Amino acid sequence: MLRTEYITTVADLMATHGTARPDRIAFIDDDRTITYGALARTTARLAGHLQRLGLQRGERVLLYLGNRVEVAESYLAIPRAGAIAVCADPQATPAEIGHILTDSGSRIVVTDHEHLPVVRELATGAELLAVIVVDGPAGEREIAYADLIGAEAGRPPRDCLGLDDVAWMLYTSGTTGRPKGVHLTQRGCFWVVAACWAPIAGLGPDDVVLSALPLFHSYALVLCVLGVFAVGASERILPRFSVSGTASRFAGGPEGDVTVFPGVPTMFHYLLDRVGDQGFDAPALRVCMSAGAILPGSVNERFEAAFGVPLLDGYGITETSTMVTMNWPTGSRVRGSCGLPLPGLSVRLVDPATALDVGPEQEGELWVQGPNVTPGYHDLPDATSAVFVDGWYRTGDLGRRDAHGYLRISGRTKELIIRGGENIYPAEVEEALAGAEGVGDVAVAAAPHEHLGEVPVAFVVPAGPGPLDHDAVLASARERLSSFKVPDRLVECDTIPRTGSGKILRFRLQKQLDA
Repeated sequence: MLRTEYITTVADLMATHGTARPDRIAFIDDDRTITYGALARTTARLAGHLQRLGLQRGERVLLYLGNRVEVAESYLAIPRAGAIAVCADPQATPAEIGHILTDSGSRIVVTDHEHLPVVRELATGAELLAVIVVDGPAGEREIAYADLIGAEAGRPPRDCLGLDDVAWMLYTSGTTGRPKGVHLTQRGCFWVVAACWAPIAGLGPDDVVLSALPLFHSYALVLCVLGVFAVGASERILPRFSVSGTASRFAGGPEGDVTVFPGVPTMFHYLLDRVGDQGFDAPALRVCMSAGAILPGSVNERFEAAFGVPLLDGYGITETSTMVTMNWPTGSRVRGSCGLPLPGLSVRLVDPATALDVGPEQEGELWVQGPNVTPGYHDLPDATSAVFVDGWYRTGDLGRRDAHGYLRISGRTKELIIRGGENIYPAEVEEALAGAEGVGDVAVAAAPHEHLGEVPVAFVVPAGPGPLDHDAVLASARERLSSFKVPDRLVECDTIPRTGSGKILRFRLQKQLDA
């Protein structure tokens, strides 16, 4: 059932929660707690000050800082000023941040002292109205964030953005090339809350969410900021994920016991590695969600057995305001699948060569149509046109549906490995290798081959201190894969390069093979 009451604007939701639950904790981290009543006041003040500084409707504000309450607060305040919030990876290099700053044309930067040196260097060549610093006193040319939210601006927030105006802009993870700015609207993002997080995951005002997800990703923006805010829940924001830091937060705290834990597959994998199949103390936990990358069915099954709560896997991308499909906590679920399309969302699987729909168990490119789909990429009309066909967004992801409609992602069109004319999708090989003894983490990339064109090579992070038995791992793969899909060799490594949402940066592995 679509929860249409959540498909509205930040301004309307702010007014509702500020009156209905002013003392309820909205967001909390190790340094700051903010209630819904205070959030209504501080976002109005921050929006007013941004306007006073000269920020015009439709202009961009760049958030370049780590996970903290101020990120969630700014995500909500900037649209109230009629502007667009842009959030960047705090681990990005100066060159990457320079690209985002220039490409977005951001007029104001909100940052912290850790990232201030980079911002100061970049600011010399940018036409910025202001640099705002969230933690502690600012320098002569900067403004302290605390001063803005602590004093009236002398003007009300514009609160002028409509449902279909761009309110947020996130940059694609750049797994295959230079990141592009993806436009996201209030309608698109809150529609996902109304179609997925509220009715499927059951997110509601009594929930306490624990999140270590990086807030610059769409998964975290839509669930951990907008979803929590829309339903009036509470959230504990962690600066980053660690097994010990996460496990210690499930019980107790001023916000209450944790009921909901969203993560990416690597988080659940590491939790299982640390606590085994015994679980840990999480007295109120009722559901976990996984997205951002493919969750192996074996990890899903082990986690649910250890913790006694459903782990719901789903599929989504930035261009669809996150979710496209989701598993439900009730009824049947297909292990290793990412569930069924969200209610009200149209999904097709299309043969990339013929543009014709494929049947059950046949592989095709995933096309999506619905209110959550991006209106386009920032200042890239050709790139926008290239991914839309008659109103359908071409995701570039390949998948199969079973007879009941459950989707399984098999890879990306650009990641296809063609070995002597046979198609191999890295995700399928990775899933087969993930369950092999001694394999802690794995990723597959293509290596050039004189006769076959290219062959799959597996990069493996060993699970234990002992030596990895390469022959045993490959033998295990042969039991689950056709012979042409078995990796040509294994390469041991310390870590698999991933984005903050867990997607494999396959091009970095490719560079190692090409070197």
